[in-house]
Amino acid sequence: MAEIIQRDGTWTFDGDTVRIVPGGKAHPVRLELGEIAVPVQAVAGISFEPDRKGGRLRLRLRGGACPVLRAADGRLKDGADPYVLTVEKDRTGVAEYFVDEVRNTLLIEQVPDGPVDRFLLPGPALPVSGGGGDGTASFDGESVRLTWNWKAEESKTAGGPTTFPLSRIAGVRWMPSIGLENGYLRFEPVEGPVSAPPKYDTYALDLWGISKKEHTAVLVAAAVLMRLPGARAALAAPEAAPALAGAAEPAPPAGDHDTLLRRLRELGELHRAGVLTDEEFSTAKQAVLRSM
Repeated sequence: MAEIIQRDGTWTFDGDTVRIVPGGKAHPVRLELGEIAVPVQAVAGISFEPDRKGGRLRLRLRGGACPVLRAADGRLKDGADPYVLTVEKDRTGVAEYFVDEVRNTLLIEQVPDGPVDRFLLPGPALPVSGGGGDGTASFDGESVRLTWNWKAEESKTAGGPTTFPLSRIAGVRWMPSIGLENGYLRFEPVEGPVSAPPKYDTYALDLWGISKKEHTAVLVAAAVLMRLPGARAALAAPEAAPALAGAAEPAPPAGDHDTLLRRLRELGELHRAGVLTDEEFSTAKQAVLRSM
């Protein structure tokens, strides 16, 4: 058992799971997400980055393993990243030992560091809510509700809170406020994208970056993303797949027969689990069969 206890949080590793518990004064995103159990199969690597005050312990996950990182798309700052731990100067030796223990296990278990084709972590617990700016978003697993505050535009508040079922959502995108540019949490309806800016879009929150609490909107995005039809299949190529939708998975390169057969089995499992619709399953299967 390897363990490191800091004011920023506590990490433990038992050979199978890295368990992450945020500290009491951690970033709101980490506090709302709570305790995370990361299976070693989801870990791509780990490192300790020393500095004059101590350093940072950083756990690197395989692409597509965590729905929060998928929704954030590289935009989470270190303070909000649940897989970064601030290490005090007198605990750097413990951090280095922790790194060695995890790396040794990855080597012994021969865990690949490439992307995965399904989420390996459960994501935010439901119901989940978050946001700020001109309103708050909440999601219970079946529908999204956007509740406006007094700072919202009349085009939003005139109709009261906006509620729509998951079946009405084609995609979701979270963008934090950067510099003088506002951020947003935006849901794309199935009938097509809305052309209005987030400030006036009743399917979006306008995020101003006034408080850290606004970043919790990424948790709502993650919870919705992992439940969109076809979202898991899109993880096969996370670098190329847009953050705004769950498109069907592209087939593997032609010529790798075993990989193609395995992909067919995986598509069948996703279809039986209800992750892929009949149409999505048929389209993805035909793409694989053409490669064969």
